[in-house]
Amino acid sequence: MESVKIKKERPHKAEFEAMRRKTAKPLLWIGIVSIIMLFSGLTSAYIVRADNGNWLVFQLPSVAIISTAIIITSSLTMLLAQFYIKRDNFKATSLFLFITFILGIAFTYSQYLGWKELTIQGIYFLGKYSNASGSFLYVITVLHILHLAGGLWALLITLIKSLRKRYNSSDYLGIELCSIYWHFLDVLWIYLFLFLYFFR
Repeated sequence: MESVKIKKERPHKAEFEAMRRKTAKPLLWIGIVSIIMLFSGLTSAYIVRADNGNWLVFQLPSVAIISTAIIITSSLTMLLAQFYIKRDNFKATSLFLFITFILGIAFTYSQYLGWKELTIQGIYFLGKYSNASGSFLYVITVLHILHLAGGLWALLITLIKSLRKRYNSSDYLGIELCSIYWHFLDVLWIYLFLFLYFFR
């Protein structure tokens, strides 16, 4: 008796693309919620540990305000990229995506300067001269930078696709997804900055 081979029909490329588009936003929001839970847990642990005593109070690096201004500006340039792709202005879209990327790099560098400023103050992550307050600050800011690195990678890919004119006024999902995540990182940093500034 001959065995009957059942071939599974592969979805057409258009169907696969439609499926991907349908699930992209929900998956992104699931990822964002998980990040919110992570930082909520960290800031809660920060509060609990601060109440246990032996907590060093120190000034935040002065560059933190500059970092905040940079990332807020990058959200504005990202909004402009969205504005121009809806009008099929490809050059302006790519320009503002590029500016957003550069601002993201500048934000990362400003965080590095902040860490250097902390070490000058004698605030270390580990070692006999470290304190829980400083260690928490390093962990929180480094984790934010790691998530920002993912945003920068997504932004770079989006920029390349924009330069290749892969987006237009009727199809700009990639820019929209990148924008949602980037604005989230902006809001997350503002929350962290205000939290660290007022709760020390």
